[in-house]
Amino acid sequence: MAELALEGIRVIDLTSHLSGPYCSMLLADHGADVIKVERPGEGDDARHMPPFVKGESSPFMLWNRNKRSIALDLKEARDRDLCRELAAGADVFLENFKPGTATRLGLGYDDLVRLNPRLVYASISGYGQTGPYAKRPGFDLMMQAMTGIMSVTGPEDGPPHRLPIALCDIGAGMFAAFGILAALQARQRSGKGQRVDTSLYEAGLAFGLYEAAHVFATGERPARLGQAHRGGAPYQVFRTRDGWVTIGPNTPSLWRKFCAVIGRPELPEDALFKDKASRVANRKALVALLEEVLARETTAHWADLLNEAGIPVGPVKNYDEAFADPQTLARSMVVEVEHPVAGPINTLGVPVKLSQTPGGVRLPAPRLGQHTAEIIAEIEEHRVRDQGE
Repeated sequence: MAELALEGIRVIDLTSHLSGPYCSMLLADHGADVIKVERPGEGDDARHMPPFVKGESSPFMLWNRNKRSIALDLKEARDRDLCRELAAGADVFLENFKPGTATRLGLGYDDLVRLNPRLVYASISGYGQTGPYAKRPGFDLMMQAMTGIMSVTGPEDGPPHRLPIALCDIGAGMFAAFGILAALQARQRSGKGQRVDTSLYEAGLAFGLYEAAHVFATGERPARLGQAHRGGAPYQVFRTRDGWVTIGPNTPSLWRKFCAVIGRPELPEDALFKDKASRVANRKALVALLEEVLARETTAHWADLLNEAGIPVGPVKNYDEAFADPQTLARSMVVEVEHPVAGPINTLGVPVKLSQTPGGVRLPAPRLGQHTAEIIAEIEEHRVRDQGE
């Protein structure tokens, strides 16, 4: 296997659930040695999340691949000392406790940076390490509510709507991984580590780009638009004769071409629809007109016709269809890995492709404490070496 981009980087990962483990998965996929510290007997809470394959949690296996597991009881002084020893020889320390918890355990930033000034210490929390909400617990559900996401999601006349994707959890994990890589790059120049602090709350806010632009420009509350787009039209999902299709002819040339393909070449000359601003202002009339046209033919008909014309189009698929799609398979976004208990299982592939140091799924998710003896032996080896020096 080719050299991996993060080979030689060691990450001590005390996180559970999704945001932190997703962050460390991104690093592990590209070669970081991620040591997952878990509670003896219980492990990460995600180990108990259905559905299960031969007793093993499918969600846990998906976002904890490429890692090693050590079982440590951080309520015990001996195990806390072992964790500190791990941090002393690591590049990254990652935690997603409620702010203040790591410090009470003697595993806070100030505690560990004294042992290892080069350590990049990353914290993911509900609201961040500072501010009036810092001590509050919070999950993805609350963050979608608190950051405005729910207020603009769902039907125009419906109640606030939660996206079923864990948007804030995954976003916080991605931002933490970005922050860790930025801090490692800064360490190349300074020789010193630093603290990385991000949250589910900030992830939710950061995703509200169009909404922020609207509020900052107008001072007004963004309206819920249902399937429509705030800055362009038509740019949404439409019913066809047998399903649903998304279309996005979002430039003047694509708009003219789209109208010709659907048999309505006169629309670009209509004052109501001549440019993007006009189409946004008259969206309801435009959508009603297009709905009538698109409902005459099947989803496959429109997808084939519009793709051939170079117009952005996408049929609405279920997840099983998306995972079996030829493009998904061509991009290695579904790969098989052998788990010691569950056997051969599918997992999502690595979404970022590097040409010279490609990441990959090398190892299945570890069993609880699977590598405890191995990692403790490494700690003892380091002790002996340090004493010899």
